Amino acid sequence: MSLNTQKASHIAQVLTEALPYIQRFSGKTLVIKYGGNAMIDETLKNSFARDVVLLKAVGINPVIVHGGGPQIGQLLAKIGKESEFINGMRVTDTETMDIVEMVLGGQVNKSIVNLINNHGGRAVGLTGKDGSLIFAEKMKFASPEDITIDAPEIIDLGFVGRVTSIDTSVIDMLIHSDFIPVIAPI
Repeated sequence: MSLNTQKASHIAQVLTEALPYIQRFSGKTLVIKYGGNAMIDETLKNSFARDVVLLKAVGINPVIVHGGGPQIGQLLAKIGKESEFINGMRVTDTETMDIVEMVLGGQVNKSIVNLINNHGGRAVGLTGKDGSLIFAEKMKFASPEDITIDAPEIIDLGFVGRVTSIDTSVIDMLIHSDFIPVIAPI
């Protein structure tokens, strides 16, 4: 068997195995959290973008929600601002929030949109502020050291919030217009 015949046979086998899933999820919305090494390694980035475009092409509606913690940390370090973390969450004052918005809503979001578009998709970048997409409440929690005390110390993380609701109308509009929403969780 020639190399081209083997490759075609492999592609046919993969598509045959994927067909039940494609049929099951066709027309459904699939939220994908994109972060970690997949955002750094070029091979993984390109594989991610191709897979997202393929999902849209077969009738599944991907919605991408991305991270960007390392990129935020790099820019904060570059301007000489030290990051403080409590229980894995970045304490976010006004200055840090400005950096978070610039990095997530600008640099990272636009990079992902371009990546998907360069692989044949039609991606649109959003933040949680756009169209009042994400609603959140300020997050506070009791200090773990003070749990046994009757009145534990409440730790303020600044502009860190817990999502309370999402208005999907903008996402629905984009999906039904054949776009792939890419959301920065701001």
